[in-house]
Amino acid sequence: MPLRRITTLALSATAATLTALPGAAAARTPESLRWKPCAEEQRQPAETPKDGQDAKGGEGAEVPELPPLECATLDVPLDYADPGGRQIEIAVSRLASEKPERRRGVLLTNPGGPGIGGLGYPAILAASGLPQKVRDAYDLIGFDPRGVGRSTPVSCGLTQEQQDRGNFPTWAHTPGDVVREAEGAREIVERCAASPSAPLLPHIGTADVARDMDRIRAALGEERVSYLGASYGTQLGTAYASLFPGRGDRIVLDSNLGPGGYDHRAMRLFARGLEDRFPDFAAYVAAHPEYGLGTTPRQVRATYQELARRLEREPVQGWDGTAFRGVTFDRLYVDANMPELAKIWQTLDTGGPVPEQPPFPGVEPFMSARFAVICGDSPWPRTIREYQRDVRADSRRYPLLGGSTANIGPCAYWPRSWVKEPVRVDDQGPSNVLLVQNERDPGTPLAGAKALRRAFGDRAVLVTADQGGHGVYPFGVNGCANDAVTTYLTTGQRPARDLACAAEPAE
Repeated sequence: MPLRRITTLALSATAATLTALPGAAAARTPESLRWKPCAEEQRQPAETPKDGQDAKGGEGAEVPELPPLECATLDVPLDYADPGGRQIEIAVSRLASEKPERRRGVLLTNPGGPGIGGLGYPAILAASGLPQKVRDAYDLIGFDPRGVGRSTPVSCGLTQEQQDRGNFPTWAHTPGDVVREAEGAREIVERCAASPSAPLLPHIGTADVARDMDRIRAALGEERVSYLGASYGTQLGTAYASLFPGRGDRIVLDSNLGPGGYDHRAMRLFARGLEDRFPDFAAYVAAHPEYGLGTTPRQVRATYQELARRLEREPVQGWDGTAFRGVTFDRLYVDANMPELAKIWQTLDTGGPVPEQPPFPGVEPFMSARFAVICGDSPWPRTIREYQRDVRADSRRYPLLGGSTANIGPCAYWPRSWVKEPVRVDDQGPSNVLLVQNERDPGTPLAGAKALRRAFGDRAVLVTADQGGHGVYPFGVNGCANDAVTTYLTTGQRPARDLACAAEPAE
């Protein structure tokens, strides 16, 4: 089974998405959110969060019992330039504070993506260690972003082959490899443009989702809203804080993209992220010689390169070099996945049966929405020559993944009329942003967080944790970083200056 489909770059903690019960009435005005019980979609343990959002979990981890949520829907304009035109529905969820006397407001949440729903995220947070004092202080609010899940989903009608292609292009060894990859990228865009969702695709980008977030705030009757967003959720939070600076209360951004969000530079930074993170895995494997993959970090790195080349020449049980690189990147989001990843390497190396990987549900709408957001949020290079240049540079600079993530993708051919101006990020606005970041994050490398910190200027403070993986709060083990977030959300007190939290042993 080809594994490109599992190299999804933000499979955040939304596996337990919730759907409104049949017959739940939709809200028609911001003042009339009508809450109804939600029906929980049951998931198997293999489909629990794995994007750094459950750093204490991993394969076989027990699934926590999820608290029940309330659901409602909210009508918003498809095109905010035409607010009286077509309306679409946004699905919203709530986990209300059980201590009204301690409640201070609402905490809007997003687990990442793009292309991933967030309707069930408040329940995931509550069941996975969000401090009770935070739950008491806020109604936790989740939502499926437009184009996703219960919020007017989109679909390009991608073929199975296109779905298997995944989010990482194949490794380009030669300029001709870029040309060949361009053919498949163009076909995906042609399919999106011919799909019934084509009228929606230009209108599901980050800026429009941020405007929906402000509609949710108004519908909740709140003058200001606090926010907790992870991974791509940091781009949403950054856009909201930039477009509506006076309406944000306490803004926490966890595992940060740079000020450009998921732009062309961010895609190339995945390769830097793997370089930052790989030494943690190499040290683990070297300390476990029973895997037979090397007894020093240098030997483990050499094994990676040799396996990737071998699988490119002759795939094993459907695994090619792209799938191998992708699963390595994906599994290093969480420390607890290292034994599973080492076993995959071992079986690919020795020819044993490769452990079957659970399918990721909803690949096609996920990929369709993801392409629409990433390709429409900012302009991408449009000539093959530019990607050939980037591949040459990144193959040398980041030899673990650079020849793949610098290669061409559908964004090179996205219709120009569908591409919006990026949201400008600067230091104009209240000083109410807390950035929290692992030092060795493969998905959103530290370099992006530092760039976002510079863009925000005095608006933000950055807390870094000396640990690897994707996601800090509240699932990680670093008490210093977790306490900084909890303190800010509950008291409004941020660190006086940027804070570097030392490594702490896992429990």
